[in-house]
Amino acid sequence: MARFNKVILLGRLVADPELRQTPNNTSVTSFTVAVDRKHTAGEEKQADFLSVIAWRQTAEFVCRHFTKGSAILIEGELQTRSWTDKQGAKRYATDVVANEVFFVESKKSAVSEAEHPNPYVQAATSAAQFEEVAADEDVPF
Repeated sequence: MARFNKVILLGRLVADPELRQTPNNTSVTSFTVAVDRKHTAGEEKQADFLSVIAWRQTAEFVCRHFTKGSAILIEGELQTRSWTDKQGAKRYATDVVANEVFFVESKKSAVSEAEHPNPYVQAATSAAQFEEVAADEDVPF
């Protein structure tokens, strides 16, 4: 049977990622991504907070270029791990192991809209941006 385990997430980092090293000097970072749930108009927005682990160059890339609130696209796979806690109970966790990470927005657009309003909204509300057409006779269709 073929193997297929693929996850694609688009969300925002909940906190700054921190780069760590394993005992054999392998780079690793784990971080949480908030992914909005699908909702209809009038419903309150909800998000899932998903745990992601990145290794080696991917971990270094994430820690170098992403901070809390950054939009991020992650391609990876699900991985489940288990352990026994101090009380003897079996515990499980499911993580996304990132294979690739991509930028979603430019650095300019990552700045909050409160500091830099959206220029498209300003242009749409400015009457000087539009030219009135006198008649439909010049329309070729």
